Amino acid sequence: MALWNLFKEWFLSLGTKYHVNPYIFGGIYIGAIPLFFISLGHTIKRMKNKQPYALPLLLTGCCFISAYVYLIIVGKNIPVWVYFFIGLLIVYGTYSTILKTRKKI
Repeated sequence: MALWNLFKEWFLSLGTKYHVNPYIFGGIYIGAIPLFFISLGHTIKRMKNKQPYALPLLLTGCCFISAYVYLIIVGKNIPVWVYFFIGLLIVYGTYSTILKTRKKI
């Protein structure tokens, strides 16, 4: 329990330090997860049926990066390494999603 309180204090202090509301960031992050999987499933279904899939694919990408976009737009004094880390997450997530999509098709 003490470990949870330490984590919670640290996480909430980041909001003050970087001018980001941690509840909004967390809400976007957690809220986008089901939307990501729904849109990914819809994309795969449309690809299998040889239907246009650009819009669901775009929605899938937007769900994946939504919390990071919030951080980049609203955040201040964000260290440079965070931008590199976000870039790596996006590259890895894109690669991983492409592999999973190809496997399902």
